[in-house]
Amino acid sequence: MINKRILIYILVISALLPIAIYFHLNSGQIALSFSDYFPQDVSDLSTNELLAREFRIPRLLITMIAGSGLAISGMLMQTLFRNPLAGPYVLGINSGASLLVALSLMTGFHLFETEFGLIGAGLIGALLSGLLMMALAFRLKSQISLLLVGLMFGSFTSAIVSLLESLAAAEKLKSYTMWSMGSLQQVEFSQLPVIGVVFLLGLGLTFVLVKPLNLLVIGEKPAEVLGLNVMQTRFLLMAITALFAGLITAFCGPIAFVGLAIPNLTRIIFRTQNHVWLVIGNLLIGAIFLLLCDALIQLMEGRIALPINVLTSLIGAPFVVFLLMRKIK
Repeated sequence: MINKRILIYILVISALLPIAIYFHLNSGQIALSFSDYFPQDVSDLSTNELLAREFRIPRLLITMIAGSGLAISGMLMQTLFRNPLAGPYVLGINSGASLLVALSLMTGFHLFETEFGLIGAGLIGALLSGLLMMALAFRLKSQISLLLVGLMFGSFTSAIVSLLESLAAAEKLKSYTMWSMGSLQQVEFSQLPVIGVVFLLGLGLTFVLVKPLNLLVIGEKPAEVLGLNVMQTRFLLMAITALFAGLITAFCGPIAFVGLAIPNLTRIIFRTQNHVWLVIGNLLIGAIFLLLCDALIQLMEGRIALPINVLTSLIGAPFVVFLLMRKIK
């Protein structure tokens, strides 16, 4: 049965998305017309049409994908661990990506110095750490144990990165520091089809798992009594999270608090445990949130260069503190 209240929220939020898109496209330092985004002759692009195709459109799409992907993967982890403070990076996915990017930037490790560059290093690092955690998911019966292993893995890789930072030359250290602040400007137009296919694959798998997610809300043991294969579901949820987090970390660098704050905000707004609505809500709210953040960054470009990771932390951290205070009360 369709909940009318939630349906109204979905319609209102859906109406806000094109507004956020319009605001994002018009936040750059150079004003573009609507026709610049739809050139008649792609073989002979004007300067504005080239700017729209090579910079504005890729930045718009990766911003929406990053916001939605991080929000959905955060929702998956919070449901899996039944913890509102779990996030998409809790399993160390970004730690693996950061480690290989650090090796690529701060050492003489030239394996990834190809046209694929840092994206290749990030993707491979995220994939390897994701595979490691998925293998452990079959061995560890407790969610808490899996969470602790993920945190320890993150601490271990952070220690290695810190060691590399202490040994790196100033120029190489600066390059890694800039990457670690996150950026939505690194995606090229030619990469969008691959990014889009991977994102849609993760989104489709998430909708397939809506029923298991709804069962996990009541706990693993009751869900198992009702016929849910908990180990298989845990593995699939981790695989989807690794897919989203690995893709976004590789192309954008680490983006903090989106996957932690947006799922909680969505639950507060919708007040439901039905994951059909939660997936849709996170998809929309995550995209809108990051679009507005990046639009604000573009508006301030002439005065201050603010990394996306800094802005999302400035907004997300107080919200998480607010959630903690609500729990204490």
